[in-house]
Amino acid sequence: MAFPKPFRLLAAFCLVLCCFLLFQSFRSPPPIGGKLDNSHKADTKDPNFDLTGEPDGVLWRADEYAADNPNSPRINATLLSLVRNNELEGMIQAMRDLERTWNHKFNYPWTFFNDVPFTEVFKKKTQEETKAKCNYEVIPKEHWDVPSWINAALMEESAAMLTEQKIQYANRISYHKMCRWNSGMFYKHPALANTRYYWRVEPKVHFFCDVDYDIFRYMEDHNKTYGFTINLYDDPRSIPTLWPETEKFLAAHPEYLHENNAMDWVIDSERRPTHNKKANGYSTCHFWSNFEIADMNVWRSRAYEDYFNHLDRAGGFFYERWGDAPVHSIALGLFEDKSKIHCYQVPRHRVPTYTILQLSELTEM
Repeated sequence: MAFPKPFRLLAAFCLVLCCFLLFQSFRSPPPIGGKLDNSHKADTKDPNFDLTGEPDGVLWRADEYAADNPNSPRINATLLSLVRNNELEGMIQAMRDLERTWNHKFNYPWTFFNDVPFTEVFKKKTQEETKAKCNYEVIPKEHWDVPSWINAALMEESAAMLTEQKIQYANRISYHKMCRWNSGMFYKHPALANTRYYWRVEPKVHFFCDVDYDIFRYMEDHNKTYGFTINLYDDPRSIPTLWPETEKFLAAHPEYLHENNAMDWVIDSERRPTHNKKANGYSTCHFWSNFEIADMNVWRSRAYEDYFNHLDRAGGFFYERWGDAPVHSIALGLFEDKSKIHCYQVPRHRVPTYTILQLSELTEM
């Protein structure tokens, strides 16, 4: 029995729609930030599709790394997290992933920071996730509070203007404090005085790949000072005076510019010319510091300390929305030997904001 023509047309339409939806669900996702404009024609292929493996050279395996072994090959390093008590569930999830894929083999300590004391529940639950030692630290008020030289009325007015522009977190004072702390305060905490390396771990992140070598020892043995997984472009509206203030600093301290710097990467205007223009000369490309493995001696250097103090006095952490990622990235690009910056392709991870973190087109500094 033949169906009426309208029913046949409807069935055909439904079939086509199903095929389209299936195609959309299995196609590769677009690059972060949406469709690329013509300025991206020079971008290289996405290295996420490359086969990855361990880096070359001697690697330290999980021998004699028991948590209770005082003579283990562990170096002065810690897994570091700025986290609130109410983020316990997300912190446990991140810990489980990293312990499963890496730290249960090497047992590096965890150091948790908060601007208020951690609850006993938080301490108990997190310590249960690892055999390694957990340290719980309170941030000193002088490291966390808004500095005395910041004009409160101007800060409030600036936050309102940024909010009108739909700049994310612009009206959250705690976010501005966090960016400042991550930029130039965390490594000054007394609990880290004898610690050199850190791996930044945030609540809710996922780690997918098993890593079978001591990443901290790799940093030390190969003279690497900073490790990243991806580069992203920042919103130029959040940092319009960051590069002009950096230029002022460079004019006063040309001696800090490293001879093997990455200035071309910092001020690149070919891939995102609009970003560069709106940021007044800065490409806005930065190492995404949600994943960050670094040598704190970089931040403790005279060059970086002077740079951070200059930026801190300028007030952009509160009058604009300067983040620790662009601040760290610019400093590394200018004051550090770019050969010491390492792209980690093994410990790929996921955060709630993005489905898959993509490596930059600049995987080789």
